[in-house]
Amino acid sequence: MTTLAMPQTMEASLVYLMKNYADYNFWANVTLVKWLKTKPEEKLSQEVTSSFPSIQLTLIHIWQTQQYWLSIIKGEGELYVDLSNSTIQETLDGIVKQSNELAEFVESMTEDLVQRDTLIVSQWFECNFPNFEYIQHVMNHSTYHRGQIVTIGRILGFTDAPMTDYNFYNVRAK
Repeated sequence: MTTLAMPQTMEASLVYLMKNYADYNFWANVTLVKWLKTKPEEKLSQEVTSSFPSIQLTLIHIWQTQQYWLSIIKGEGELYVDLSNSTIQETLDGIVKQSNELAEFVESMTEDLVQRDTLIVSQWFECNFPNFEYIQHVMNHSTYHRGQIVTIGRILGFTDAPMTDYNFYNVRAK
């Protein structure tokens, strides 16, 4: 019986996937923001019944969470910035800028850094996972909340939401 060696591309594939997800997240957030900029600003802060009461507050949550996880992945410790007083324009521009920063950092990560364990001891939880787990988490988190924004938009009468699906990005938008 012949034993096949584990392909060396396994690690490279993981690094590629994390970088692609970060690029996808940036693209999806830019796509969403471009769409939201076509809507009346007062609608973006209008409260509705949802897990977050408005599109703006959902965007702020995505922005803050991405900043938090980027600070963890960079090894800077926990960073929490209060963005609750941001204007609509600051929120829209801020999430795009921050998503780009996140994508650029992930793009610069070495294979070792992508796979390196990072200990987190916070008031909410304690864990020691490889950085790729955190990257995957933040991408999934942002995707989840972009879906909520589309739903809130639908409640507000927005019926023309853009496609921000990961496969759509891979097939058509890259």
